[in-house]
Amino acid sequence: MLIPTSRAAAITALLALAMLAWPGRSWWALAVVNGALLAALAVDLALCVAPATVDVVRELPSSMRVGSTGELAWIIGNSGSRTARATISDALWPSLAASRRSVRTVLGPATRTRATAHLHPVRRGRFPLDRLTVRITGPLGLAARQATRPTPGSIKVMPAYPSRDAVRRRLRTPRIPDVGVRSVRSAGGGTEFDQLREYRDGDEFRRIDWPSSMRLQRPIVRQFRTERNQTVVILLDNGRVMAGTVGAAPRVEHAMDAALGLAEATAMMGDRIGMLAFDRQVRAIVPATAGRNQLSQMSEAMYQLEPDLAESAYTAAFSAAAARFRRRSLYVVFTDLGEATIEQTVRPALAILVRRHLVVVASVRDPVIGGWAAGREHVWASDAFRQAAAVSAIESRDRAAARLRSAGAIVLDAEPGQLAVQLVDTYLELKASGRL
Repeated sequence: MLIPTSRAAAITALLALAMLAWPGRSWWALAVVNGALLAALAVDLALCVAPATVDVVRELPSSMRVGSTGELAWIIGNSGSRTARATISDALWPSLAASRRSVRTVLGPATRTRATAHLHPVRRGRFPLDRLTVRITGPLGLAARQATRPTPGSIKVMPAYPSRDAVRRRLRTPRIPDVGVRSVRSAGGGTEFDQLREYRDGDEFRRIDWPSSMRLQRPIVRQFRTERNQTVVILLDNGRVMAGTVGAAPRVEHAMDAALGLAEATAMMGDRIGMLAFDRQVRAIVPATAGRNQLSQMSEAMYQLEPDLAESAYTAAFSAAAARFRRRSLYVVFTDLGEATIEQTVRPALAILVRRHLVVVASVRDPVIGGWAAGREHVWASDAFRQAAAVSAIESRDRAAARLRSAGAIVLDAEPGQLAVQLVDTYLELKASGRL
């Protein structure tokens, strides 16, 4: 198939202008010019290398995270005996934000080259890459031959984890000798006996083991450690209330960030973590196990979730979770503190969990509304109305949180970027106090 190039179009335009400017009126001149142009195109097309002689192999990462950077590579080889001027175009998704989608190269006989592009995905999900187009330009640069071939592949873009560094700083506090991983574990001391040791300044007197102290004639204290192999269950609301945006991302994205932070913390502390994502029905279940592999398992379960613009079935989801995770656990429910939703659906359903389990309800607060509520200068009447609406919205969230606390739940309402950190701190404090 003949594909004229931009050079051919430019030459055609120049010849047309020349014919318009030529004073003669001979049709033979027009026929000669057109014939010469078509002959040049035919010769260039005949001398053009067949696209089948150019092989292209795509190398790409199997998975990435939103906001991360990855490299896509094309390995291009010429198996023919003539030089090929090739342009490789890849049908990349706009959400991958590739630095380029095509590459031009000149390949000598039996040579190979490697070209790369940087990917900066801005949306999670699975992105299939099915086709590649190879265009070979003739030696005169007037005509090209093109072929589109199937090149199957895909990239999984996992949820963003922007709080990773903050969470890891929380988990990297210096070790205290003979006490535990974090200082927070020494405050409550845990409830599982570890060993006896000599008294040190700052130890609690209630930890002194008097029989051992009298026998050894020096103060001996009982050292406790935080229990391991406890269970944490994440209940991720994927319904209508989580589709609203806070900042530049939906609420469910902030919840996924906090869920990944909690998964990393439980892996370090030796606990088991599982997850159940739901809206009108249960969408994904991750069995509760221990180990750092749970971070990738949860990412795998979440990366294709899209908020369902309908009311979530809290009672059905909480019942399914309680039936599957029977061991006493820490349940973390990610939802929004809309007063009507909390009062009508979430609070009645909490009774299924709080009878036996420890429940934390986590939500993300919009800092813009907080800024409106704190505004003091009113230039226009609309500023006062906006502030009144913002104050009313915050009071509504506070009333919803109070109702959840009265039902037996711990409530976290944090701004974006802080929810993961506050949730990890709450988890560590619950472990250290022996409540979990």
